[in-house]
Parts: sequence; structure tokens; C-alpha cells
Amino acid sequence: MNAPAISPAEPVTAQREQLLEAAVKLREEVSKRIVGQEQVLEEILLALVAGGHALLVGVPGLAKTLMIKSVAEAMQLDFRRIQFTPDLVPSDITGTEVMEEEAGTGHRSFRFVKGPVFANIVLADEINRAPPRTQAALLEAMQEHRVTVAGETMTLPKPFFVLATQNPIEQEGTYPLPEAQLDRFLFDIRLGYPSRSEEVGILRATTAVDNTELRPVLDGRQAIALQRMVRELPASEQALEYAADLVRATRPDQPDLPPLVKQYVRWGAGPRAGQALIMGAKAYALLNGRYAVAPADIQRVAHPVLRHRVLPNFAAEAEGVSVERIIDEIIKVVPPPKSGIRA
Repeated sequence: MNAPAISPAEPVTAQREQLLEAAVKLREEVSKRIVGQEQVLEEILLALVAGGHALLVGVPGLAKTLMIKSVAEAMQLDFRRIQFTPDLVPSDITGTEVMEEEAGTGHRSFRFVKGPVFANIVLADEINRAPPRTQAALLEAMQEHRVTVAGETMTLPKPFFVLATQNPIEQEGTYPLPEAQLDRFLFDIRLGYPSRSEEVGILRATTAVDNTELRPVLDGRQAIALQRMVRELPASEQALEYAADLVRATRPDQPDLPPLVKQYVRWGAGPRAGQALIMGAKAYALLNGRYAVAPADIQRVAHPVLRHRVLPNFAAEAEGVSVERIIDEIIKVVPPPKSGIRA
């Protein structure tokens, strides 16, 4: 993301300029510690600004955990990490009641001890290693932003983000997230191997004394204000229709579909995908200094929004047709608005 170049046609207050500058500095600050992975870092930031949760999928050693911890450090937010394991139970996440006895009177009472979900940024490390009941406890907190224990409902702190990681190569003894639960993540972010120059930079940075300290550039109040700015940013009727057309083109029962969808898609994306496209596009436009959603903004977030919501069938798996290729074909075939949306 470049430094914001605010459109002169829009009224911009000093507070808004300060917020946008802080968001850009957040990326720059985290980049001091993370070598490469620029697109991944951008998508994490987009999810945070849009007020959604993100799933990070990549093989071990690609700095998924370090990246999330660095974001939390640069945002002055309360951070908790949950290492998911097969023996983790829901109360390990939400919290539990413990009995306490007063030393003088012997009076006993229960006190609720909050679990690690009561934080601003929660890192759910290897979420697919926990059993379904435990996954469901976290996903309920993600959706409702509250926890109910022993009949009492407690609201989670604001802002509240869940950034979950998943290892795609170790599936034995794991519990893959069902599609309905994957849908609760705004983005599915994929991490690839670094380039040769990036890998040399990683070796240089990690095999010497590390004195990198991140400077806090954004706090919780500013994060909430950025989310509000994203909500307030207008999306034209043409933008809404374009997002809806992209989502509808993923469903094999719709007419006039791209050939790849008819042949290789078992199940398409639901309405929540359209919401994610618009919110992600608004965040991308805002952080690039624009106050209108362009077709390119929607296309930019199409892959992280759709890749976990479009289910290829067995024929796609047998013939090596990836969901990425299907999404590319949908973007190519569905025509963007000819007018009415300008960057």
C-alpha cells in the first residue's frame, strides 16, 4: 500500500488523515521484522480494518505466528495465543469457574476466570488440531463477539480479531474445519515460499542478534475508528451488483456460468461472500486513499474471499483444476461495470 493520496473531492478531517497514516505505518513497522510476504501482510491488515477474521494457511516456517504477534505488538492491543491440540476443551478457550474459599470465614464462592479468548487479537495456532466442540466454541465467539458460561453472557473486548493458522500438509489426526465454519472467516490467506532474495534476507535477519523493536503506531480506539470509516465509505449500486454477480457465478445451478464452474464446482459461495467482497474492497480502497469502490478493488480481494467458499468437485481434484484457476476464470468472464464506479 502506498501512502494515502486522499481524493480532493471528499471532505477529509485531520483525524481521518491521521488514522490512514497510522494504518500505513503499521504495515511499514511490521515489515521491519518480516522479510517478504508483502501480499500476506496487506491481506491481514485489510481483514483487521474491515473488522473480520482471517485464516492463514501455509507450511511450517513461513512466519505466520511471528507476523501475527508483530501486528499485535505494533497495534498496542492485548494479544493471546492458543495452541490448539487434540485434548483442548471449550473451557480452555472461553474460561472456567473456580471455587474460592475465604481464609477467615470459610465462605465458598465461584469466580469466573476468563480464558484467552478475552483479548483483542487471538492467535488460534493450528486450529485444525482441536476437536469440533472446541473449534465451535471459538467460532461462536468470533460470530457473536461474546461468551456464555454458566448462564452468564460476557461481551468480548473491542476490537476483537481472530487470526487462525492451519498447516495444509499434516492432515493425520486433525479435524478440518467444516465449510460452514470456514465461511465465518472474512479471508482465507495463503502463504507461499519466499523468493531466493527474500530467503537470503530471512537467513541474514534470523541468524544474527535480533534487536528489532516495533514501535506502537495504532491502538484499539484507532482500529475501531478505521472500521467505522470502512463502513461509512460508500459502495455504488454498480459495485454491489458486480460483487453479487461474482458470487452468483460460483454457483453451479445458475445460468450462463463459466465452463469451469459448470464442470468443476460442487458448491458455490453464499451471500456472506458478497458481504466480504464489499467490505474487503472498501478497506482496500480506503487504505489506498480513495473514497469510492472500484471494480479493481473487488477483484483484488476476490481470491482471499472466495477460495474457502468455493468447493471444487472430484473431477477438479482428479484433473488438477485448482480453486484459484476457477476464481481467475470467474473474474475473467463476469464483466465489471462499464461506468459508475471510478477509482
